[in-house]
Amino acid sequence: MTGRGRSPDELVLAVDLGSSALKLGVVSMAGEVHSFEERPLQTERLEGGGAVQDASAWWELVLELSRSALASVDASRVAAVSCTSQWASTVPADEGGEPVGPCVMWLDTRGGPHAREVVGGPLMGYSPRALALWIRLTAGIPSNQGGDPLAHMLLIEREMPGIAARARWYLEPVDYLTLRLTGRASATPASMIGAWLTDNRHLDRLAYDRRLLRRTGLPAEKLAPLQATGSVIGPLRPEVASALGLGPEVQVTTGIPDLHSAALGAGSIREGEPHMPIGTTSWISLVTTRKKTDIQHSIATVPGLDSRSYLVVNNHEAAGLALLWAREALAAREPRSFGDLIADAADAPAGSGGVIFTPWIAGERSPVDDRGARGGWHNLSVETTNADLIRAVLEGVAYNSRWLHDAVEGFAGGRLDHLRIFGGGAVADLWCQIHADVMDRTIERVAEPLHTNLRGAGLFAGLILGAIERDQVRELVRVERTFKPDPANHAAYERLYAEFPGLYKSQRKMFARLNDGAAPR
Repeated sequence: MTGRGRSPDELVLAVDLGSSALKLGVVSMAGEVHSFEERPLQTERLEGGGAVQDASAWWELVLELSRSALASVDASRVAAVSCTSQWASTVPADEGGEPVGPCVMWLDTRGGPHAREVVGGPLMGYSPRALALWIRLTAGIPSNQGGDPLAHMLLIEREMPGIAARARWYLEPVDYLTLRLTGRASATPASMIGAWLTDNRHLDRLAYDRRLLRRTGLPAEKLAPLQATGSVIGPLRPEVASALGLGPEVQVTTGIPDLHSAALGAGSIREGEPHMPIGTTSWISLVTTRKKTDIQHSIATVPGLDSRSYLVVNNHEAAGLALLWAREALAAREPRSFGDLIADAADAPAGSGGVIFTPWIAGERSPVDDRGARGGWHNLSVETTNADLIRAVLEGVAYNSRWLHDAVEGFAGGRLDHLRIFGGGAVADLWCQIHADVMDRTIERVAEPLHTNLRGAGLFAGLILGAIERDQVRELVRVERTFKPDPANHAAYERLYAEFPGLYKSQRKMFARLNDGAAPR
């Protein structure tokens, strides 16, 4: 990262493009959020496992919310724009960045058959030759079930010829935003992690690997040129600067996936410091200096915040999404707020009267990669209450976190404690405490947990422009509250968690028969 001697008090326009919401904030280079705007986003579900969003609508919202967020601050203090977003989605765009088709989201599995032609085979669903090649070079491999850029791009190239003919670029969402901001098409080893097309043994090698490209048959000329993660792309387009009321000297940094901005926003960027969100989805990550892969549990390391480090990557497909689903499934005549649901759950005892919820309502990626897996309540009785059902959802997400955490500890080679937690679900004290009790680990909730990725985007710009040093980041992120495991509750959860992994193992063949490995509609 290159320093330019900026002040920590200078401001950053931070863009956080999630799967379910777009957030805009003005953040200092030291991570202080000065203003904030948010709008929900809708995913359109299509037949056959399709999931798309309108990238043109994203851009219009970016302009609208930026103007609103900037209205309450001194815009002359804004020195940079920094973007973060969900990843492993694909925006087909023309030379200037205008979308020529919908964004194919990470949930979209329609390209699965095309991906299987490239990487499929008899070894855990993969070709041994493909596994050996990809794991050696990248530490991962494109999913054989779809749901990532290889499948998306092949889907467009083979089944959507009109869009493919108009597409100059296939872009990750964060790279789409930076192209619209600067007029320059670019990508980084970090933003392209979901494509698995770079030689991740050498993080300073800014090129797509020719062997992998030949194997996929993808048009290399439609992939944006790579530049170093943690560098400056260039200044704002004059028309964008004018539309936002910003100076032409405002610089746009390379964008980063939400995995990376979360690590920064949680203050967990030293080796071995774990963090975990409870957002729409969830994961457990940490910085490491080793390239490594655990195929069995779908855990790998990916290019990190610079050319010297990696981040551990994995994912649960439903965390907060499970509570959102439960709210709709249990809806009575009057709509219930999430606060009401948490209050109801607090009325049930630890263990929810023996009810176990499996939160695989959107399939699963880690510690098992099964897009056909499905969720549900187990061990219901006539005495089960709504409070039991709701609390079981909170506990089921925590059981899933425990299942993944056990695998990540094995991957990292040691105990991972004092997990920094954030996201919408982390606002609820009860859910944080349940995670501490189930996982038997200390949970540290960061201040302003809803703004973690925006804070991370601001800190990223501060690092790039020299306003702060890497060693300062953990102290700049304040811990709001610490949750210690309750021994009595942990004992109750141990009995139930002992059944949890087995529920998947006993049902996976049924999932395959009923769902044919497809993502839910």
